[in-house]
Amino acid sequence: MSLVERKIGEIIQTLRLAKKTSRDDYTQHLRLVGLGLGAVGGIAFIIKLVAEFITLGLGGRAS
Repeated sequence: MSLVERKIGEIIQTLRLAKKTSRDDYTQHLRLVGLGLGAVGGIAFIIKLVAEFITLGLGGRAS
């Protein structure tokens, strides 16, 4: 059995063992991903806002 045939066999075996996630699991995962994205975006916004205030406080205008 060649390397390619063995790899294809492993892929087929993995796909047979894989199960489709339930709708509840999918929505929970989607919520967690959204929460993570929102948290990272919020932190980035706060950092940018603080940097703008510091720049304006020093007398310069950020470009």
